[in-house]
Amino acid sequence: MKKLFFLILISVVFVLPLKSQSTDDILNVLVQKNLIAPKEADSIRAEAAIAAQANLAKVKVYPVNAGKKIALAGYTQVRYQASEQTGSIDGFDIRRARVDLKGSISPYWGYRFQFDLAGTPKLIDAYAELKVNDYLNITFGQAKIPFSVENLTSSTKLELIDRSQVVEALTARGKDVGGNQNGRDIGILLGGTILKLKDRPVVDYRLGVYNGSGINTADKDEDKDYAARLILYPVTGLAVSGAWYDGSRFVPEVKTGTVVTTPSKIVNRDRFGFDVSYDRKNFSLRSEYIYGKDDLTERDGYYLLGGYYLLQKKVQLVAKYDFYDADKAKADNASTWVVLGVNYNFNANTKLQINYTIKQEEGTSIDNNFANVQLQIGF
Repeated sequence: MKKLFFLILISVVFVLPLKSQSTDDILNVLVQKNLIAPKEADSIRAEAAIAAQANLAKVKVYPVNAGKKIALAGYTQVRYQASEQTGSIDGFDIRRARVDLKGSISPYWGYRFQFDLAGTPKLIDAYAELKVNDYLNITFGQAKIPFSVENLTSSTKLELIDRSQVVEALTARGKDVGGNQNGRDIGILLGGTILKLKDRPVVDYRLGVYNGSGINTADKDEDKDYAARLILYPVTGLAVSGAWYDGSRFVPEVKTGTVVTTPSKIVNRDRFGFDVSYDRKNFSLRSEYIYGKDDLTERDGYYLLGGYYLLQKKVQLVAKYDFYDADKAKADNASTWVVLGVNYNFNANTKLQINYTIKQEEGTSIDNNFANVQLQIGF
């Protein structure tokens, strides 16, 4: 009983901002007054240290003092790729190395700056946010476009190392005709919750207007891109979304010598899609369909992904069926990937992912299955 009393006493010392005496000082005084034995003091010190480390591990945000408090975070992803395709070179790379700064100027105004230092350093996010109320938030600047649930999911939270084929091709990412913009653009976004039920969001919305020219780039034409997204939460753990994107793309002129062989033009870059996500305890399920039209070329694709946690959410097993047709007017043009993965979470900030992808192309098949291993660590 005495030991329990002093454990409570030490816990209070940890919580209250006392400056005049340290924990050791208090224990030393108690020992000198013969209120506790030296062994009991050592035991209390050990248990208090363990408790302090456990509490420290739970902290996710550490404010940095500047003019105002800044939340500083970051992560890196180190990847090893091995392909069965003839002529490919296996090896390591730094997939991402990001530094993320967030802060609030007032209860209404906040901001974010995120940089990626892997490869050529670039600014990823740069925006101000006005939080009027639950029904209306306004984001000004460079941020993710409100299209595709997988595009909007942070790479640190993805169940698999790579995003799906259709997401990479039709959401301003690596295989989009507009270039890799990391799923982002410069513009203004309105969003919030339309309907709540017992403090639980039931209907959310997003409306955005963008340059359409990509990140860190001034607009190249007078046309603007428009995006809209509606998200429904019928029951806890289930989200159903529909999204629409009306955009355009500036195609520069082509010259042969000094002669313009193809004049510059503006072509359409339109998308629509819908997705379903379900998360319940250790089980997760997600599916998404996206259609896109770039000038006269129509494309579409979908995926179905499932995951299950084992060993108190330390180990996650994941499988995905991934289909993409890069040109619906052409035969033997689609590809199907089956991806198998396992994730091991060392802690909240460190994760090891192992993926094996079985690739199958329509028409002439290529022996190009590949494996990925990625270690992610953050702060």
